[in-house]
Amino acid sequence: MNASKEVFGHLLALITILIWGTTFVSTKVLLSDFTPIEILFFRFGIGLIVLMLIFPRRLKGTDLRQELLFIGAGLCGVTFYFLFENIALTYTLVSNVGIIVSISPFVTAILSHWFLKDENLRTTFFIGFIIAMMGIVLISLNGNVILNLDPMGDLLAVLAAIVWAIYSVITRKIGQYGHNAIQVTRRTFVYGLMFMIPALFFFQFEWELERFAEPVNLLNILFLGLGASALCFVSWNIAVRILGAVKVSVYIYLIPTVAIMTAIIVLNEAITWMVVLGAILTLLGLIISERKVKAIDETEGYNSAGP
Repeated sequence: MNASKEVFGHLLALITILIWGTTFVSTKVLLSDFTPIEILFFRFGIGLIVLMLIFPRRLKGTDLRQELLFIGAGLCGVTFYFLFENIALTYTLVSNVGIIVSISPFVTAILSHWFLKDENLRTTFFIGFIIAMMGIVLISLNGNVILNLDPMGDLLAVLAAIVWAIYSVITRKIGQYGHNAIQVTRRTFVYGLMFMIPALFFFQFEWELERFAEPVNLLNILFLGLGASALCFVSWNIAVRILGAVKVSVYIYLIPTVAIMTAIIVLNEAITWMVVLGAILTLLGLIISERKVKAIDETEGYNSAGP
């Protein structure tokens, strides 16, 4: 592989993770004036418009099986994942959500082993998983003991990690068809927004666009729509194509650290020794487990990503 191309791939992956790691804080800030479903709808609406302007060519040559995969990707990777994540942020700390959703590589590997037959799980994989879960328990206990928070937020974060893993398995299948990365992302956004529409009637949703007159609201929603959605979903897929799924997946482990550091700087969240120890155990477990899983073919498909 060309050295400059490899460096470019690593740079794309790093930038993507740095942006995704700060989205928890950006969403938390918007939750003061917006409901979770409002943030979700505006964010991906902006992302879809941008992708249509950048690459207006329509995706062709898909059959029913592929469309069903796109529907599943939109439902899990856009609607369910971000709805669970956004609601979780109304209950618990940014640091909690950022670390808990990082268990998605575990669930992805298990689902891949069951449905794609491309992961050979070993004993050390489960050892790593147990270590990471111990870290997550410490993080959750910190919230309940120190701040008396409702554990519902942590549970929603776990559900978000599970549906993202399902999305990752689906996109691996989609990646085998060789479609353009922007077209794939755009089609996923379309279905994701379609499934959000019914939720608009069950959750509190108001257009009230005058809220974007506040610079902090406008800047954060543009950051989520342009950067974290339109740019990052595409850049991650390109990085996977350059470096392979296994190499790029390592960058996922940076998300909790970025989320915690951003929360400390921007939101002044208190970080106790339980959170620090929990973060260390979670990352250690992820690394042990992921390194001991038989690597999939790096030339095939997409890998799991982050928010």
